[in-house]
Amino acid sequence: MARASSLKHKIESIRVLVADSTPLTSRLIADALKKDRALSITNEEFSSVIATATTFKPDVSIISEQLEGKPGKGFEVLRQLRATLSAVRVVMLLDSAERDLVMEAFRSGARGVFCRRDPLKMLARCVHKVHQGQLWVSGDQLEMLLQALAEAPATRLVDTRGTELLSKREQDVVRWLAEGHTNNQIAGELQISENTVKNYLFRIFDKLGVSSRVEVVLYAANQSSSVHSSVQWMRPEGLVRDPQRPAVAFRSASVLVSTVPAANNLA
Repeated sequence: MARASSLKHKIESIRVLVADSTPLTSRLIADALKKDRALSITNEEFSSVIATATTFKPDVSIISEQLEGKPGKGFEVLRQLRATLSAVRVVMLLDSAERDLVMEAFRSGARGVFCRRDPLKMLARCVHKVHQGQLWVSGDQLEMLLQALAEAPATRLVDTRGTELLSKREQDVVRWLAEGHTNNQIAGELQISENTVKNYLFRIFDKLGVSSRVEVVLYAANQSSSVHSSVQWMRPEGLVRDPQRPAVAFRSASVLVSTVPAANNLA
């Protein structure tokens, strides 16, 4: 019985691939994560990340933005990894929470960003939350994303064929949402009822395959090709809304907060 229990635990462990800027720091992070028995860890150098990932098939990968002394190299690896293993969820390890770095991380497909100044003990929690389908982003970083989207002059969401996903009215709702407006404020700007705004939000959630207001914003940042020109957000083919999908998670004042899922996020 004990052997069967041990085997079950092993099967259910979360596979994590670590690729930091140097082999030494990769090992240090891997050793810290190994304290969590629910995680199965492997750390690799930059040159073998893709090859190892193909064999190891990680559930979550932690990749440094800077690899082999080259700033931005981690974003390139992230995109390659996502192209090779679309199911892998990536946490981008950043030296600082600069706006451009945070934006590029989500645009490249990251499901979370973790800064070196953050307590290392929080990294295991970050891995678990990202593995559960949540997003890991601090309150300040979320504010950056909101600000960037508010500065974008247009909000146009298209699929890979260039077909618009949202109606003009739905695009208007997303634009005001990205600027941080409440349902009541959006209703006032569009001269419609607050209940109509909620109906628009429900349709937007369904079309984008998301379940919360925060996810709409992060989805936009993730899929945006540019935040300083007409924005086109590319929705991956075959993406459908999962009604059981967990809500987005973000950290505020070092406390993990989950937004209320599904219908309550219309408020």
